[in-house]
Amino acid sequence: MNPVNRDRLVRFFVVVVSAILLFLALYYIAKVTYPFIIGFAVAFLLKPIIRFLEVKVRLPRVAAVSAAILSILALFAGGITLLIAELVSGANYFASVVPRHVNKAVAYVEDFFTSQIIPFYERTASLFKSLDTGQQETIIANIQNTGRSIASSAGNFLQDFFLKLPNLISWIPNFATVLIFSFLAAFFISKDWERIQQRTIQYLPVKANNSLRRVFTSLKKALFGFVKAQLTLISLTAVIVLIGLLILRVNYAITLAVIIGLVDILPYLGTGAVFVPWILYEFFAGDTGLAVGLSVLYLIVVVQRQIMEPKVLSSSIGLDPLATLIALFIGFKLAGFFGLILGPTALVILNALQQAGVFKDLREYIMGKEAHPPAK
Repeated sequence: MNPVNRDRLVRFFVVVVSAILLFLALYYIAKVTYPFIIGFAVAFLLKPIIRFLEVKVRLPRVAAVSAAILSILALFAGGITLLIAELVSGANYFASVVPRHVNKAVAYVEDFFTSQIIPFYERTASLFKSLDTGQQETIIANIQNTGRSIASSAGNFLQDFFLKLPNLISWIPNFATVLIFSFLAAFFISKDWERIQQRTIQYLPVKANNSLRRVFTSLKKALFGFVKAQLTLISLTAVIVLIGLLILRVNYAITLAVIIGLVDILPYLGTGAVFVPWILYEFFAGDTGLAVGLSVLYLIVVVQRQIMEPKVLSSSIGLDPLATLIALFIGFKLAGFFGLILGPTALVILNALQQAGVFKDLREYIMGKEAHPPAK
């Protein structure tokens, strides 16, 4: 093999192995340090607020950091309080309304059994009696097997649910611990951000420091753009739902629009988690007009989400709409719900690395000095 090609191949394997080892190291380190990674992300997001409090309000660094973090905690606690208040109000409303709908649903089920199920049973019984003994035994055996299969599946589901319930309950203290450590880490990182940044610069080569600075700039733009895009999409969904519910004359339209807008954050379930059960209930309860209206509204919401999501994400993050759509699809296929977040995130990171010239530097390293002879 040509010595030049051999050296290039060796350097290529060095880059690939180093990238794999770096990814594995970051993965295993992140598993035990994720509260501090969350704290770093919070501190990174709070930088503009802290800077504003320092420059405009002229607060000391510690006071600005404390005020920013306390404001975030207050907004979080306030949101939880408002959500609980809305749930209590909604529960009181449904407590007075649901019994009437339940009675209507029970009457519908009774009528359905009387007019459909019982005549069907009588016809089936007469047909069954006309069969010979062997055919009757075969049908009975199939029915019993189907019943045992359904009972086994239901039993396994309930067993898994109750076995996982202690883990779910034990997750609550762990969540509280992670939350405390994350905000403590955010406080100390924000307080000493400049000092940490200076120390990092001292230990890095100039070229690596410049590349890292460009990567962080691109990631910062993309991160804030992603948050802005999600808020835009949620707002569009809430406004469309509010207009639709007002047209349909649904009670508590504003509250329902806010809840559905928040549920839209969950792309795997999305607004269907609210609309689908609601539509089915209204249909079986006999309110066909409202069921059709909700179905049309749900279709409009889904279509606008599918059309606007790639466009809003691409304009806010600075990525090509087709590339964003491909990243969403591949992420969903590989990792399900979390892939809808990981896909665009990975695309953002790759785009930031490309803009910082990291891939160009790696290519020059692999190709060697022969590919770029010095200018005379």
